[in-house]
Amino acid sequence: MSEEQAGEHRSWLERLGHFLAGEPEDREDLLVFLRDAQKRQLLDPEALAMIEGVIQFSELRVRDIMIPRAQMVVVPQDAELETIFPLVMESAHSRYPVIGEDRAEVVGILLVKDLLAQGLKNKALQVRDIMRAAQFVPESKRLNVLLKEFRSTRSHMAIVVDEYGAAAGLVTIEDVLEQIVGEIEDEHDFGEEEFIFRKSQHEFTLKALTPIEEFNEYFDAELADDEFDTIGGLIVHQMGHLPRRGERVDIGRFRFIVIRADDRRVHLLKLIVAEAGETLLASDE
Repeated sequence: MSEEQAGEHRSWLERLGHFLAGEPEDREDLLVFLRDAQKRQLLDPEALAMIEGVIQFSELRVRDIMIPRAQMVVVPQDAELETIFPLVMESAHSRYPVIGEDRAEVVGILLVKDLLAQGLKNKALQVRDIMRAAQFVPESKRLNVLLKEFRSTRSHMAIVVDEYGAAAGLVTIEDVLEQIVGEIEDEHDFGEEEFIFRKSQHEFTLKALTPIEEFNEYFDAELADDEFDTIGGLIVHQMGHLPRRGERVDIGRFRFIVIRADDRRVHLLKLIVAEAGETLLASDE
């Protein structure tokens, strides 16, 4: 055994001894210990990602993961049900905030199952006639507390309010769970040969194997494809290292956020797209 190998071996044994003795005492030491275990194939990358998500989970607050008010897909309370169907078909969500005079005033939640049940019978009904009560939570609420509330109330969506009581955004139980298990792909998200899935007007999920040529054609973009063939290759080059889940990089009007990656390559990305002429904000996630 070389001196370098012996040093690494002692370092590992020292950390193991600290762990068994009730240490490491801080989270960073624990993460180093777990990442070392993954390198030695005692944990697979997916298990490590989930453990890291659990460790960080209780320190996150609603404001860290909420969908900002400007990006919410909403329906007016006085809209007739028949006018809502095109929006629902395009956005493909199961729940929608119902607003009053503007987006800051959320007055309820529209469930698509209620829309289908009632709208097909009486299309002249208004959204206010079938909407349900909304659950409101402050921006500062911790995610572990919110998850308990979601489970106890059997709710799937909450409206996030600021200190003045105005709607600041929304959060779903899926958003919360994804902080632990990573992006939850619906079974209809991707076809077998598809690379890009549209979740809303500005948010997409895409495979890292998406050809840059196809990306450019889809988004009318001009990302360089002379050195790399795929978006994943471009992202790794831009970051300068193989990224972990949650890392992000901005390229022009595109924000790429790593959803799934292992110690060999990136698998899945979240994409936030700014309108032409607009800039990405720190909260645009």
